[in-house]
Amino acid sequence: MRCADGFYYVVKFQNNPQHTRVLVNDWLGTRLAEMVGLPVPVAAVVNVQPWLLEHTPDLRIELCGHRTMFTPGLSFGSRYVVSPLEGQVYDYLPESMIARVRNLRDFAGILALDKWTCNANGRQAAFWKRVRERKFTASFIDQGYCFNAGEWNFPDAPLRGVFGRNDVYACVTSWNSFEPWLGRIETFPESSLWPLADEIPPEWYNSEGDELERLLQRLLERRSRVRQLIQDFKNSSRNPFPNWREVVN
Repeated sequence: MRCADGFYYVVKFQNNPQHTRVLVNDWLGTRLAEMVGLPVPVAAVVNVQPWLLEHTPDLRIELCGHRTMFTPGLSFGSRYVVSPLEGQVYDYLPESMIARVRNLRDFAGILALDKWTCNANGRQAAFWKRVRERKFTASFIDQGYCFNAGEWNFPDAPLRGVFGRNDVYACVTSWNSFEPWLGRIETFPESSLWPLADEIPPEWYNSEGDELERLLQRLLERRSRVRQLIQDFKNSSRNPFPNWREVVN
């Protein structure tokens, strides 16, 4: 959707089929990623007027054979990483082209964030470039399944929240490969987390402020677990970091 600020956004509505809480997850996960220095789209609260929905037949959701209009009001917006008029965006690149991604190291950082937030989905990325550019930039999209979607719990598992191929982790050679992002997560200040909650529309979490507060408190407690969760992935049968070199004293 093109919004009043002139930018294009992917918009998620309150009555999406996943859960209303995924709007909270997308907002919070995206803002946290931004704050630790990862490339993510700009997150916004988009106010969709009823008139637009009523006069746009395509703005419907189909479930079990029934078409229902999206819920108007405050929705989650994820700004296009590059304007459709200025460049191209792909949700997949073949292995033969992955070397043309200029920020592959950032996949180590988003892995740390996905482990912190218990992203229950596979890691999604948008690979984009402007016209006449040869190299792509990866931006990390769709944080809706952080905190296990609408459940708001943390059922950790080694292969959750990871990218589907190991080639993006080829540059991981030691714990230093996860810096500075891992260090920023482990020392993320509590004073920076609570203001984010104040920006979330209450209708996204059914005004259940105690549930949101509990989620944020658990997130703070998990800061010290992220390193072990990465270790569990490292030791999994997938062997995601073949170039890891243990330092022997």
